[in-house]
Parts: sequence; C-alpha cells; structure tokens
Amino acid sequence: MNQKELKELIEFLIEKDIAEFELERGDVKVRIKRGAESPSTSAPDTRYFAVHSAPPAAPELGSSPAASTPTAAPVAKEPAPAPEEALHMVHSPIVGTYYESPSPGSPPFVKPGDVVEVGQVLCIVEAMKLMNEIESDVAGEIVKKLIANGQPIEYGQDLFAIRPRK
Repeated sequence: MNQKELKELIEFLIEKDIAEFELERGDVKVRIKRGAESPSTSAPDTRYFAVHSAPPAAPELGSSPAASTPTAAPVAKEPAPAPEEALHMVHSPIVGTYYESPSPGSPPFVKPGDVVEVGQVLCIVEAMKLMNEIESDVAGEIVKKLIANGQPIEYGQDLFAIRPRK
C-alpha cells in the first residue's frame, strides 16, 4: 500500500465518519483509529459548567437546570467521605475472584453486623486456582460488604467496611 492509497483511505474514513478501521493485506497491516476529538471537547464543557454554575447563585431563573446538576454531585459526595473517616476499609491484596464462604452452600465467613477480631478470616480470593484467605487487620464490627460473591476483584479494591472497636 503506497502513500496515495493510504491518504485516500483516511479521507474516505473521515468522509464516512468511521471511527476505527483495520485492514490486513498480505504482510501489510493498517489500523486507523480516530475519534479522540469528541471526548476532549466534551470534557472541558463539563468543567466549565461545574465552575460556572457554582458562583452565580442569584440568577437561578435562567440556569436552574445547570445549577441543580452540579449541586447534586457535591451533595452526593459529601456524605460518602464522612462515614469513610470513621470506618476501616479492608482492601484486596491481590487480583482474583471474591468468595464469601469456604465452599458453595456453606454460610459466609462474615456478614454485616458481625464482630470480628484481628486475624479472623473475612473471605477468600481465588487467584490462579489458589484460595487465599483474607484476614481482618482490625478488630471491630462489619458495617458493609462491598463485593458480591463470585465477583472478579482488582488489587487494592475495597472489600469490607469495618467500624473499629475502641
């Protein structure tokens, strides 16, 4: 494929508004991916709305839909950090699959409301066919289980919220 054919292909993709294209002809592979312009243009708009809507509190008549949207976001974020400050989060030390009980059909290791001690098994994370017991690193009460049974989890993902005992 020569430069002229490649230029015509790109112009055709732009004309037809095709975001991604891949061509394999013998030992030549061409992959064209476009469309990064749209997200970057919409991201600044969101920032402008957030910054612009906070200061003008008086002109609510013309901008009430814009003012209500950013106001809802900070209100939703404010209650979340307050409980997290008093709670201890148990994080996954590995990537794997979360299991709440030692075997299917058996009761879970812990559930919300249970009191746990340091070193008590909270769950199992399966990684590469190895069952890794995740233990509590703080004594207290399980407030919330943040993962569903059988769900894949990432390194550092929150598993449990524990209210530490004082």
